Amino acid sequence: MATLVFVHAHPDDEASQTAGTMARAVSEGHRVVLVVATNGDHGDAPDDLADGETVVARRRAEMAASAAAIGTHRIVWLGYADSGMTGWDQNDHAESFFRADLEEAAGRVAAVLREESAEVVIGYDWHGGYGHPDHVKVHAVTKRAAELAGTPRYLEGSMNRDAVRRAVEAVRAAGVDPGWGADDPMDDGNPIGTPEDELHWACDVGEWMEVKRSALEAHASQSDARELLAMPEPLFTAVLGVEHYLEPARPEGLVRGWFLDESGVARSA
Repeated sequence: MATLVFVHAHPDDEASQTAGTMARAVSEGHRVVLVVATNGDHGDAPDDLADGETVVARRRAEMAASAAAIGTHRIVWLGYADSGMTGWDQNDHAESFFRADLEEAAGRVAAVLREESAEVVIGYDWHGGYGHPDHVKVHAVTKRAAELAGTPRYLEGSMNRDAVRRAVEAVRAAGVDPGWGADDPMDDGNPIGTPEDELHWACDVGEWMEVKRSALEAHASQSDARELLAMPEPLFTAVLGVEHYLEPARPEGLVRGWFLDESGVARSA
């Protein structure tokens, strides 16, 4: 059995992006550890905050509930401040993750990798999927941490831009305008995710959609989670039922299989 460490920028990113992979790994007996870079303090402030309850406290509680739904074995909080979107004043806050020293932050993640004797570490693609400063920083920090710790396998979570385009076109064909397209500029001016022919793994997590939904429900204070949960079940599975990864050490070509099962290579697309 392997130990996998997932590095995410904010509480709720794990639910929308890798909850299926995490749950599948747990179901197979692997150890799953989650590192959360920021406290998510610039997320939505829910109307039902109790007296004295902060957004950070709520989001930590939600993260605990999501982790329980997934079966995550350990959560590590790095404790940086949420940097906000590109161009926000929060980017330059002294405690923001965006401003964090790369070697210092990577060293902290590397310490977790060594402590866990992790075989696999998973961060984000080069632009964090959609250009959020904290997501871009997760890419740099995780890649460097893998180098420092000598972790055998380093993967990057991403979104399949071509699959997103197909989903958006299907929604439009059904008479609904989502208001954006897969090729539109995201937070950093780049389109979402990664082209399909540059990805390495397409992992079917359809069997774990209820877990993924439960993880998202745990983050119900956040509008992004609520928007995903509002999708009809067939669309929810179509959009979120396959989780995509790059693995820079692998040869080119998308494998529609499970990256923890090397026999999946035989099913290369």
